[in-house]
Parts: sequence; structure tokens; C-alpha cells
Amino acid sequence: MTSFLPSGFILINKSSGPTSHDIINQLRRLTNIKKIGHAGTLDPFASGLLICAIGREATKNISRFADLSKDYEAVLVLGVSSDTYDRTGRLEEQIFKTKPTQATLEKTLKSFLGCIEQIPPMYSAKKIGGKKLYDLARSGQTVERQPCHVEIFALDLLSYEWPEVTLHIKCSKGTYIRSLADDLGKALSTGAYVKDLSRTAIGSYQLTQAVELDELTTENWVKYLFTSF
Repeated sequence: MTSFLPSGFILINKSSGPTSHDIINQLRRLTNIKKIGHAGTLDPFASGLLICAIGREATKNISRFADLSKDYEAVLVLGVSSDTYDRTGRLEEQIFKTKPTQATLEKTLKSFLGCIEQIPPMYSAKKIGGKKLYDLARSGQTVERQPCHVEIFALDLLSYEWPEVTLHIKCSKGTYIRSLADDLGKALSTGAYVKDLSRTAIGSYQLTQAVELDELTTENWVKYLFTSF
């Protein structure tokens, strides 16, 4: 007789530090279920909403989340560039003529709205020729990357106090916020990198609905499962 294994989705509030795969491994140990996946990677330094599929039936349906829009809150630092486009990389101060005004910043942000092309960062999990870009980057290689078509639905300025800019971003799947920051820095002629990044929503699923991983136990995790989507 086969024992019943629960299957469904859990909204996890990922902290900064662990990889998305680290979260999956922790859930496997916690639930004693091997078939677990997630709907959309978060960089290790990033935090926020991670939708995790637990069990065979849920992982078979995880693609239903793939096309949902993503919301982020990002803190950018102007005047400095990073080889990883975020705070974990090698930082280099940039030489520029003037600090952009808020009006200039808002006008430049509007130029990124709609369908745009992005070059994936070298420090990313995207594969070229069967090899992950970050593995190539760590070995000192830089390879040509084809631009990807993404869509920016909203790009709202939440605060600006030089050199930090806080943005709300609503975008399509496949958007690299780090690339967006680097491109914005180039457009402003100041350079820019992402200091902090939090995913606040995936479609209609909100970070406020998510549970901290350390709140889950072997006894209570099942109550956080949902099966309707």
C-alpha cells in the first residue's frame, strides 16, 4: 500500500544569502519529499517571494506560474558600477560630469517602459553552449550574449537621495533587474548597480502571503500548502 504524499504550493519568503536551490534542499529535508521545484530563481543576494512546488502533481503544474508578471523593489547605487551588476561584485567608482536631477532620472526611467531588449549578465545561470554564464565569468571568460526581449510594465521611482535610488518594478518573465540597473546607469552616464533586491509579487501572489522558512516544521508545513491556482 502506497502512503499518501501531500502535493501543493508554498509561498516562501526567501532571505538574502541562500540560493533558490538551497531553499529547495531545505524543503526536501523538512518534508521528506524529493520532488520539489520553484517558479523563478532569485539571486542569492536577493530576497522575497519564491513559489515552491511540493510533490509530483504540483511540480507537473509549476509551469502555470512561468508567464506571470513579477514585482520587485530594488535599491540602486549610482556613480558606481559592478562586474556582477550587484553588490556582490567588484565595485568601481565612475567618473561623470553631474549628478542626475530627479527630473532627469524620472525621464530616463520612462525610456525603459514597454518592450525592450536586454543582454543577460555574464554572472547569471543562463547557459550558452551548455555552460552556465557565471561559470565562464568566474574563469575569466566573457562571451557574446544575444539580447532577450522582455517587457517593463511599471518602473516607479519610490525615492531618490544621491547616490541611492529605490524603484518599484513590474516586469515580464525573464527580466534581469541587474541588467536593468546597469543599463539605467549607462543611460544616466553615472554607472549603477543593485544594492538590495526583493521580489514582492508573482502575478497576484504577494510577498505578504509568504511564510519564513524557519517558521516551517516537519509537523506544520502541510497547512501552508495550497492547491488552487
